Amino acid sequence: MILIEQGYLVLPTGVMQGTIAIENDTIVEVAPHIEAKPGDVRIDAKGRYVLPGGIDTHTHFEMTNAFATTADDFESGTKAAIMGGTTTIINFASPFEESLLEGLRRDKKRAEGRCSCDYKFHMEILNMNEQVAAEIPKVVEEGVASFKVYMAYSFSIDDRSIYEAIKAIAPTGALVAAHCENGAMIAAKVQEMRAEGDTEAKYHPLSKPDTIEAEAMHRFIRLGELADYPVHIVHVSSAAGLDVIEERRKNGAKVTCETCPQYLLLTDELYNQPDGKGLRYILSPPLRKQRDVEILQAAVERGVFQTLCTDHCNYTLAQKAQGLGDFTKTPGGLPGVEERMILMWDMFVHSGRIDPVEYMKLTSETPAKLYGLYPKKGTLQVGSDADIVILSPDVTECMTSDKTHSRSDYTPYEGMTVHGRIDDVFLRGHHVVQDRKLVEAYKGEFQQ
Repeated sequence: MILIEQGYLVLPTGVMQGTIAIENDTIVEVAPHIEAKPGDVRIDAKGRYVLPGGIDTHTHFEMTNAFATTADDFESGTKAAIMGGTTTIINFASPFEESLLEGLRRDKKRAEGRCSCDYKFHMEILNMNEQVAAEIPKVVEEGVASFKVYMAYSFSIDDRSIYEAIKAIAPTGALVAAHCENGAMIAAKVQEMRAEGDTEAKYHPLSKPDTIEAEAMHRFIRLGELADYPVHIVHVSSAAGLDVIEERRKNGAKVTCETCPQYLLLTDELYNQPDGKGLRYILSPPLRKQRDVEILQAAVERGVFQTLCTDHCNYTLAQKAQGLGDFTKTPGGLPGVEERMILMWDMFVHSGRIDPVEYMKLTSETPAKLYGLYPKKGTLQVGSDADIVILSPDVTECMTSDKTHSRSDYTPYEGMTVHGRIDDVFLRGHHVVQDRKLVEAYKGEFQQ
């Protein structure tokens, strides 16, 4: 048996100094004190926080778009995740041609045996027809708990198709999420900018103003209301979008939402950097104004968001440089799966803006509940998987790219000072990260 002794245990009811006992894959006891027996492995967690492993509900590993394939595949991406205290990721599976089942099975095969944290899949719906509708319950049976539609880009679907998708998903009870931007208006703005020669990185946020995000959010939530089914908004980036969510909630809409570290820390001033450096921050939705950052931070404190995830979709600097002279040719996305847990601890817990229990709920418990993983994941209770993070709160470190394990050759958080450090990580009882070193890789399993 493994005993994690006398740490500050972050439980749903509060923080308790105590001990956790692990046997095989699971937690078998949580108590103020557990007497050690001969042969037990004892880990001293005194003075450190003990939390359930993080769940990142929004990653794009091994994804290919029109411009490039992401720098991180399942192997490198999940190593970065586990080193940062994330023990479960939810990645995106895309249909193969029009078959959801074939797409899911392909991505399961890609991930099998290559993941260092546990994993699950969202299913993307890139078109809507009778075949897709018939396959929706079948992919749910194979472990999919959520679906995503896009309202922009070449793989977007129209409002009628979104409505029909929601209606088809509703009987399964799965979550329905959307990337909310008005694709037609983005195309119009980009055309205007090209006509004026405005193709440097600094024009990227102007091609996707907050009104484009807010309008699409309003439309998607209304479609959910018409279908009488809850919906979920991914990567909220703006105060305008947040206003839509809160206004519709006041009117009875059932809508959950997430935001990401980049929208809580970074601003559109970064696009103004010289020598093409602004290209590395291109993502969708774009970074916003300082006012948006402050309003989103306050919304986290008020409990508006259900999850803090990353939208980890990373490319190398060379891949980002494809957009030199034309920002629209830059593959969009940022790394962050390794940085998330400690960045959010520093911003919200160390600063006293939220307590450790609220942090735990945002990074682990509520994501587990939303995506059908709870109570197997997302909590320190008897019978749950022993996915556990030990965090030292009194350590100060500087974030630099040479400390990360992603295949991206930069971090958007370069030079930031954070308070707190993740020292040890357990995955289903395996002590996979010991004293900040990955000692057991490829222990990840698909979560049904």
